[in-house]
Amino acid sequence: MQATTASTRATVYFDGELHRALRMKAAVSGLTISDLVNRAVSAALAEDADDVQAHRDRALEPATDFADLVVALKKSGKL
Repeated sequence: MQATTASTRATVYFDGELHRALRMKAAVSGLTISDLVNRAVSAALAEDADDVQAHRDRALEPATDFADLVVALKKSGKL
């Protein structure tokens, strides 16, 4: 995976066994450790972006009080 923008060098410290597994995965996949780390970080940030968007989408929904909900469930016979 070639970077499409300028890359920035960073020092990252891995647990020894994680680093060993990462080196092995890089060797097997034909990717560099940097490629694997960039992909993993990108995937994690994309998931965060999805979570943020879902939160924003629901921001205008009416809030339900937990106590009121539990009482209503009890009254309806569901509890």
